[in-house]
Order: sequence, then C-alpha cells, then structure tokens
Amino acid sequence: MAEQAVRRIEPVQAKPILKWAGGKTQMLGNLLPKVPSSYGRYIEPFFGGGAMFFALRPESAIIADSNPELINMYREVADHVENVIRLLKQYENTSEMFYAIRSQEWTALPKAEAAARMIFLNRTCFNGLYRVNKQGQFNVPYGKYKNPKICDEAGLRAASEALKKADILCGDYLLVLEHYAQPGDFVFLDPPYLPISEYADFKRYTKEQFYEEDHIELAKIILTLHERGCHVILTNSNHPLVHELYAPFNIDVVQTKRHISCNGSTRKGEDVIVTIPPKQHTVVKLLHQPLPEQVSAYPPTRFMGSKSKLLSEIWSVASQFKVNTVVDLFSGSGIVGYMFKTQGKAVISNDYMAMSATFTKAMVENNFVTLPLEEAKELLVTHRESDHFVASTFKGLYYTDEENDLIDTLRTNIAAIKDQYKHAIAMTALIRACMKKRPRGIFTYTGQRYNDGRKDLQKTLAQQFLEAVRAVNKAIFDNGQINCSKQGDAMDLRVEQPDMVYIDPPYYSPLSDNEYVRRYHFVEGLARDWKGVEIQQHTQTKKFKSYPTPFATRKGASDAFGHLFRKFANSILIVSYSSNSLPTQDEMVAIMAKYKEHVEVIPVNYKYSFGNQSKAKTHRNFAQEYLFVGY
Repeated sequence: MAEQAVRRIEPVQAKPILKWAGGKTQMLGNLLPKVPSSYGRYIEPFFGGGAMFFALRPESAIIADSNPELINMYREVADHVENVIRLLKQYENTSEMFYAIRSQEWTALPKAEAAARMIFLNRTCFNGLYRVNKQGQFNVPYGKYKNPKICDEAGLRAASEALKKADILCGDYLLVLEHYAQPGDFVFLDPPYLPISEYADFKRYTKEQFYEEDHIELAKIILTLHERGCHVILTNSNHPLVHELYAPFNIDVVQTKRHISCNGSTRKGEDVIVTIPPKQHTVVKLLHQPLPEQVSAYPPTRFMGSKSKLLSEIWSVASQFKVNTVVDLFSGSGIVGYMFKTQGKAVISNDYMAMSATFTKAMVENNFVTLPLEEAKELLVTHRESDHFVASTFKGLYYTDEENDLIDTLRTNIAAIKDQYKHAIAMTALIRACMKKRPRGIFTYTGQRYNDGRKDLQKTLAQQFLEAVRAVNKAIFDNGQINCSKQGDAMDLRVEQPDMVYIDPPYYSPLSDNEYVRRYHFVEGLARDWKGVEIQQHTQTKKFKSYPTPFATRKGASDAFGHLFRKFANSILIVSYSSNSLPTQDEMVAIMAKYKEHVEVIPVNYKYSFGNQSKAKTHRNFAQEYLFVGY
C-alpha cells in the first residue's frame, strides 16, 4: 500500500486583531530593523492595534492603553479566546445587527461578549475606526462591506498565545513607564500624532485628547527612560515640534499612507521614527581626590547655600575634564571659585550680590595684595566725621550704639582706601565681623534673642574685624593665573568662551526660602553702601527690596536654566541642585540635554546647615544634592 503523503500545516503567525487608525503594520519594514537585538521586557503603553507587539511576539511584555474597552478585549482574547470566538460566530454582517450591537453599553455586558462586540464593530464599521462621542459611546457608522472576516479563528488563537505572555494593563502611559520600565527594557511608543487633526483624533483614549503639552511631557519621560538605560523607539508625524523635542537623537522620515481620510489628496503623509538608545553611565564618577591644603585657608562662613562641604565632590567631577578657564557663575560665599583657583585654574567669579563679589575680589581675583595689620588698626580710628547712617537707620536693631558708631567709622575709612584690593579686604573683614557678631549670622530678626553665648558673640566688633583681616590675608596667594571677580546678573554675563561653567543658583522650592537679601540685607547694604537700594522703612528689620531673580518661580527657574545652558552650550557644565528643589531631576536633565550630547546625574548625600522647610521638625534638614554634568 502506497505511503500516504502528509501535508505540513504551518502555524498561523500572530497579527493585529483589529483594524486600527494609525496602526503600524505598514511601517514594520522600517521599524523592525531598529529593534535592539536583545532586551529585557517589551513595553508598549499606547497599544492600539499592537502591530509591533504581534510582529515581535516577545517572551516577556507589558502592554497597556488607557482605553478600558480595548484592554478588556485583549484580556478576554488572552484568557478566554474560545468564548470570544463562539460569540463572534453568532454575528451577521447586516446593518440591522450592526446598529443593534452598536447601541449596547459595553460595560453592561459580560466581559467576553464585550470583547466580541468590539471586534465585530471594528470589522464591520466604516474603515475600522474607533471613535466615541462625548458620552463615551461608539458612534462610527456601518461600513457596508460585502464579506468582512468577522471571526478569524486561527488569527484569534495565534493572538491569544502571544497575549498570554504579556501583562495587560489599563492605565496612563506615564504611570506605566515610571513604574515598570527598567534598564535594558525595550519601550515602543506610538502616541496620538501631532498635530491634532482628523487623523490624530481617532485616538486610543476614550475621552482624553493628546495636545502639544502632552507631547512635551512625553519627551521628558522619554529622556528619563534614556537616562535609565532603556531602548526606546517613538513614532510620530513629521512635525517641527517632534524634531525640536528629539533633536539629540536619530530621526528618520518615512513616507506613509493614511487610510481614513475621505480626501484622496490627504491620504499620503510623512511619519518619523525616533530611535533613542540607552545611555551609558560610565564616564563621570566621584573619584574623591584630596584637595590642596590652601583650600582650608579660605575663611569659613555660615553663608546660606555655601558648598564648602561639597568641594571634594565638585572637584572629583571637574578634575575629569581638561580645562583651564572656569566660571563660577553664582559665587555666593566664593569658596568654589577659590577651590578652582587652588587647582591652578583661571577663575571668573560672578554674583549679583555685592558682598559676594567683594569676597572674590579680595581672595580670588587678588593674587598679591594684603592689608597690613597696622593699616587695619588705623581703620578703627575716627579720622573724619562719618554720615552716621548706620547709627541712625539701624539704631537698636542689631548692634549697640557703640558698635553702630564703629561700623560707621569703618565704612568711612574703608571708602577712602584707594587700592581696590585693600578696599575689598577691609570690606570683607567688616562684613565678616558684622556676621560673626550677629546670632546665627542673619538679619531676619532684631534684638539678641538667639544669643547662645558663643565666643564669637563675646568678642568685640573691633576684635572680630582684625581677626577677619588676618584670615583674609592668609587666604591670598598667587596661582599663576589672571583671575577675575565680577558683579552682575548671570543672565547677562559677558565672558570669552570658558572651558567650564559651575552653576549654583538659588534653589527654588515651594517649601523653602532662597531669599538671600532678606537674610543678609544689612551686610549687603554695607558692601553697596546702600547705594541703589530701596530700604523698606515700614519693615521692622529695615530690609531693602529684594533683587529680581528668575529663580523665584518654577517656570522662571526652568526658563533661566534653559537660557544659561544655551548661553554656555560650548562649555562643560556642572550644576549643583537639590532633590527638594524645582525643576525636578528629570526636568533638569531634559533641559540640559537640549544643548549637551552627554548629561550625567551624580547624587551626593548632604545635610544642610539650616532647616529651611516650614514643616521641618529639625534644623538639620536632610536632602540629596545633585551634580548635573553636561559635556
């Protein structure tokens, strides 16, 4: 008996269950070559028709959509495909049945029946659209097709096998990505397209729309995924905003066909494929190199936000780059610029505060000049009548009458010093003396209620002044470079292209106070001799009006960072910022990445000296400091 030939039955390949507006079947030839050769989990939060998922059939996946009806259908096909098939076989391709089924409320049906209903309507409606009205009711008309394939049994079973390997979630894409995406995962993103149009409006969302601000938010999370080490592929329309948002990455333009437009002339379009590889975090590390002994000569200060405790970390990062000129853009206490000076760098220190510029004039720009102690002692002696401005304006607020008179004497004598560096040393010493004689070193209150008996408070103002002169003199040294101290707005600073820019701006937080003038208005007034400021006479502390700063609001801070990063786009950037400040870490990375090919985030554990949150229970506030490095 002849051996009977056996016909080999090829397994059915999984493919999309639904016809889906904006589905990616036609783009698979362009997309699949860009998929990484190996990855962890496959994650697709705008699932829609799932063409990429069914083409890849990943072993481990998380698929999600915010459309609950769509997610119910996929779950039922995955878990109860035979029930769905049985129900689909009962449907007929007639307008009467179509509109009868369409009128049903899917949430009132058993889950398998709701899934079958969605597949039936999709296969028989006009162009396979999914569209709902404001009440969330499916409202696409009957398609009048002669023989649509309502129940593809083999296709549904193949799709079921693929879907069983996935976690199927209903939720917002941001929550899905933030919670599930891990280093090494492959994330495919096919959001509703830009611009909002007839094509883009046939969306995966039941009632939501996806506007330009949503695409900007999506770009931020994509940059986070990049930093996290995920492989990301994004599709969108060939829109200028897409090119702007993803300028650092590879963008391919692909010719596509639109299948839902009634106008044949609009059925052609251009899509883009953005490929975002995982970022490698192996370049910048904390090396903890020892600092030169000269750094310790800088007079210590209790200045708010001083980075004296972070110098080692800042240098360990900065030392990994070959630079000569460094700009300390918001110099504050001046310690960071001074540290760079000890490392032989040509330093440009800048700050809007006159007192800060005075510090750096005396100890960063100045390489040689000191103020002899005998000359300093002469400054304590009345040589000419003062204007008694401090004695009359601040009587009874911060110091005794005798101390106010001495401050006026010092002001008058210092103003007569012709040498710019001796002048800066003397004024720095006066400022330091006034801060050391003030409990907590700040001027946000009057009187002596915080007097804890510290030795500094027991010394006379004259003693404090002379000790400060000695300390500043010891800090002066020549590093063989031409250094510079500037006073002005960081946004307007003009400087030849520096090799590196260190940025330590006021930290903005709704719960914290970055108001330097409020804390230090008296000594800032000394440095300016109260020229160009407006004392608010109605206030108890006689403070003057604060300087304008963009870092007083969240948007202002974001815009200011963008301006500075663009301004110094050709310099290495190091930015200090705190975990309890805004913009957030992810937002900071996104802003910097517009201008830098590489952005590293280095966390540094650090305890602030001042409890600066209104709800804090302790004056030792813990927060994590970040160093953002762009190069």
